[in-house]
Amino acid sequence: MSQDNTGSEVWADSAYRSQKNETWLAERMLTSRIHRRKLAGKPMPEVTARAKAKKSSIRAAVDHVFAYQKVRFGLFICTIGLERAEAKLTLANIAYNMNRLIFHERRAATG
Repeated sequence: MSQDNTGSEVWADSAYRSQKNETWLAERMLTSRIHRRKLAGKPMPEVTARAKAKKSSIRAAVDHVFAYQKVRFGLFICTIGLERAEAKLTLANIAYNMNRLIFHERRAATG
């Protein structure tokens, strides 16, 4: 775990929710923002549905960036060493940001 990261919230979809993961997060004083699963054959409780919607709206802002990088750039990080993985992700982020800049510049130029 990087000491540079001062965030305490962990965001993930319901596939990552388990007692083992929740215990691991609690031991490290991290806040779980992992989605809850709907019980099979039962409607999702209203409180859980509202929490899921709120979490989804926040995750959507990040997830679409990764999806774009995966589809457009064929981003797949399989490297030896953290430094190489960070370099690959950094380059993908720069390329994504340049594409967004071009998009906004064109949009501003056309009115």
